[in-house]
Amino acid sequence: MAFPPLEPLLRRLPEGWRSPVEWLATIILAVGAVLVVKVEVANPYRIPSPSMEPTLHCARPALGCMGAHSDRVVANRFIYRFRDPRRGEIVVFETPARAEELCGQGGVFVKRLIGLPGDLVSTRNGVVSVNGKRLAEPYVQGSHEDRTTRQWRVPSGSYFMMGDNRDLSCDSRTWGPVSRDALIGPVVVTYWPPRRIGTP
Repeated sequence: MAFPPLEPLLRRLPEGWRSPVEWLATIILAVGAVLVVKVEVANPYRIPSPSMEPTLHCARPALGCMGAHSDRVVANRFIYRFRDPRRGEIVVFETPARAEELCGQGGVFVKRLIGLPGDLVSTRNGVVSVNGKRLAEPYVQGSHEDRTTRQWRVPSGSYFMMGDNRDLSCDSRTWGPVSRDALIGPVVVTYWPPRRIGTP
């Protein structure tokens, strides 16, 4: 059955052309729907570095990587239009310009949201505190950070990001906070490899 807007066109076509044109229109609409979902709702990303180990794997034999294959994740590009980002979420975001300058990497990063606008984030001996209270971080498996206490005040409209693998993560501790406009969305599911399917 033809889509209503196509019916006048299909009636004018020779009999042998109607079915192929209708199939082509169906395929175009399906591809268009997929692209809209990809751009506006959800988008897949690959984990290229060990910064989120062991929560999200990158592929051996790269330094610090635990997986035979890099995890692939899907980020919800839509949700931050309706609510604010939340502490503890794993977020996909466009990296600040300083990240490429200071870490040799740019493009899109995946890190955990640690500090909200106005928060005072501090680290000492591998322990992270927010506003003077130690942050519970069961996803971090040890850290060898030095004993120097460092702290950062998160500006309005910005967020402080850190990788779960603190010793191998180039993050907001190095290049500063991330603006709200740069946030793409939270990771909602790991879809590849099959044995890693689930929510992070």
